[in-house]
Parts: sequence; C-alpha cells; structure tokens
Amino acid sequence: MTAAGEVSEKPVRRRDSAATRARIMRVAAREFASKGYEGAGTDEIAAKAAINKRMIYHYFSSKELLYLAVLEDAYHKARVAEQKLELDSLEPLAALQRFVEFSFDSFVRDRTFINLLATENLQKAKVLKKSAHVSRFNSPIIQAVGRIIARGEAAGSIRAGLDPLQLWITMIGTCYFFFSNIYTLSVILETKFDEPEVLEARRAHVVDFVLNAVRPHAG
Repeated sequence: MTAAGEVSEKPVRRRDSAATRARIMRVAAREFASKGYEGAGTDEIAAKAAINKRMIYHYFSSKELLYLAVLEDAYHKARVAEQKLELDSLEPLAALQRFVEFSFDSFVRDRTFINLLATENLQKAKVLKKSAHVSRFNSPIIQAVGRIIARGEAAGSIRAGLDPLQLWITMIGTCYFFFSNIYTLSVILETKFDEPEVLEARRAHVVDFVLNAVRPHAG
C-alpha cells in the first residue's frame, strides 16, 4: 500500500515542481525587465511568486543563474514563436513581410524581451556569455532567412548578394530601436509613438523599407 501510494504521489510532486519553477520564472522575468539585474531582489521575487525564498535557490542555485534562466527562456520563446510562422511555405517577399510584421507586433504586445536585453547589454552580456545554449537559439531563424534569400534570388524577386545574418540584424534592428527608445523619442519628437495609429504607420514604414531594400535594383 505504501509503495503504491509513493508511486501515485510522484507525478503530483513533479507537476507541483514544474508549476513552482514556472511561476518563479514568470515573476523573475517581470522583475528583471522592470528593475534590471541589480534592482531586482530575490526577496521580492519570492514574495510575488508566493513562495519561500529558499525555493529560488533550490531550483536555480543563485540569483545570477535565475537571471540566466530567464534570459535563455526569453530567447527560446522568441525562436519557438518564429518557427510557427512557416516562412518556407510563403513566397519570399511575403515571408520577409510576415517576419518583420511578427517582430514588430511582438514588441507591441510585450517589451519584456527588449528590457531584458537592455539590462544585459549594460552589463556587456556578462551573464549571457555563461550560457551553454543561447548561441544556438538564433541559428534556425538566420538559416530560414538564408533560404528565403536563396528562393528570392532564384525567382528574381530578391537581389543577389544579401547576407542572411546582416539582413536579419537589419530587420530586427529597425523594429528594436524604435521600441527600445520609444519614450525618449516621444518626448524629443513631441509625438505619442505609443498611440495605435502611430504604431501602425511605423509598422507599415518598416515593412516597406525592408522589402524595398531587398528587391533587385532597377536597371
């Protein structure tokens, strides 16, 4: 009877463990994104996650490793979402348009990733350098961009000589800069860049800019 009871309890404990770890991660992501690495504290993370602080160290060993787990999870989620776009099934220019629109819209919905990257760039990627996984997260999407370019060249809709890595950085960069600086831009340029109609105009401009940049040159 005891053995049977032990067997039946293990799946429950595993589910509880996974749920607790996920809750810590969600709270930690919000805290690190809003307060930075130094500003976010394990006491507050534990309180907001409704757990004992010791649980953070049980699952992650240290604040730094919790922060690294949050960074890796943010990259992983971004790449998983990109894979669902099915870019290989689209005509090349349509595929690029879908990717740019997706990237822009993801920052409209949630700027947690942008804020986490801002924090880590201030630290010169000190913690991210310790990741054994993050370097492989970006390779699938860059490879997908490479396939889009190759198909576009063959079809004559994309000009020759484009580098997939450089194009990916440009597409992400045109979206990222706007959102990472949206509040200072709003003050300096006296425009409410967070308003829906302004966001829509910016989105259309970015798509138009990228597509015109990759099309074959006239003549």
